[in-house]
Amino acid sequence: MAAARKERDSAKPKQPPARTLEARENQMISLAMDLVEKRILEGTASAQETTHFLKLGTVQAQMDKARQDAEIKLIHAKVEQMAAGDSRAQLAQAAIDAMRRYKGLDDDEGEIIG
Repeated sequence: MAAARKERDSAKPKQPPARTLEARENQMISLAMDLVEKRILEGTASAQETTHFLKLGTVQAQMDKARQDAEIKLIHAKVEQMAAGDSRAQLAQAAIDAMRRYKGLDDDEGEIIG
């Protein structure tokens, strides 16, 4: 049994430890995917494992993924639009303040300076 384990361990080079939690999670996902792939190829995968990957291949799953991607793009566009709106409001306020100074009005009270 120990000899079989050594063969398996030497077949793949060992990955360095992940530096972040996200990288570690991705590492674990990759290892799990490799294991399930091996089990599917050997014919020893459980019904749950097989069904999971069958569902990923359906048109419905692909449509759901496309919808989620579109929602993410929409959210990013809304965030950019809000940021652009804020900068436009600041630019307009700066222009109004400059016009008031040009007219000789005080910025805060609208009174004539000088």
